[in-house]
Amino acid sequence: MEQFFTLTPERILGAVERALGSDKTGVRATGRCLALNSMENRVYELEMDDESRVVTKFYRPGRWTREMILEEHGFLAELIEAEIPAVAPLPLTNSSTLAESEDGIFFAVFPKVRGRIVQELDDARLQQVGRLLARLHNIGASRAARHRLALTPATYGRKSLEFLDASGMIDHQLRARYRNVVEAILTAIEPQFANVPSFRVHGDCHLGNVLWQENAAFFLDFDDMVMAPAVQDVWLIVRGRDEEAQRQREVLIRSYESMREFDRSALRLIEPLRALRIMHYSAWIARRWEDPTFKNAFPDFGSYKYWFEELAELDEQLRLVSAPTWT
Repeated sequence: MEQFFTLTPERILGAVERALGSDKTGVRATGRCLALNSMENRVYELEMDDESRVVTKFYRPGRWTREMILEEHGFLAELIEAEIPAVAPLPLTNSSTLAESEDGIFFAVFPKVRGRIVQELDDARLQQVGRLLARLHNIGASRAARHRLALTPATYGRKSLEFLDASGMIDHQLRARYRNVVEAILTAIEPQFANVPSFRVHGDCHLGNVLWQENAAFFLDFDDMVMAPAVQDVWLIVRGRDEEAQRQREVLIRSYESMREFDRSALRLIEPLRALRIMHYSAWIARRWEDPTFKNAFPDFGSYKYWFEELAELDEQLRLVSAPTWT
């Protein structure tokens, strides 16, 4: 992992030039290397001497296997072929979209695509995203991902609890209570996932991963592509619980239904999925705690305050998943 933590511009530029075949094409990096915001991976924007720009992603060692990454890349290629706007990796000289640095770190190279984040979507934008999501799911449901994670109470919930419990990072005063609340949530939600169809979805389809060029949307960052119910992507676009959020979600779903059937009974999974996301997020931080970037980004992690606030969230989730009062 030390090689990943200490990636240098020289190593990055050299790896990318070799992967793109700069010695044959004559197109080389100018030396400008801008680190982009990414916690999980190391992502850089590079300027090339033909005035183009590329973005290279060095994948965190141990998080994904080669097969898992290539399944993500394959999904992106299918989306592009179906004319669904997304950002797919460039082909490399090794006849793949995935290369390996001299340090053994997997990386890919993407075209630089400009866009902006829109944090509040009006109805027209919600309708556009709904149609795009349905088209994405049509492709996602066409085949399974054999190597990607399935989003279930076991994978996102129980495994997260087991890791956190063993890590010793939960404040000792709250550890037993945390375990009891999570166990109660999992017991309540596990039956709700039975017989729910899952297929390839974006997995982390929040508004920060939907970029806009003028009034046209496209999807970004498929790192967390999973096998999951369609509602996993839907609820992350409209996350609220109030009446306005329910109205916006209805706009999104109606537009989705113009391109693909949506099982509205799966809306019952929104609060269970929200609970699993809370658990999974804390386990994600704990698993990365040896990375100095995480210690700087989450200075309160592991403190009594952090776990007290998370328990308050989980208590609320337990109430909601035990006695849902909305659809």
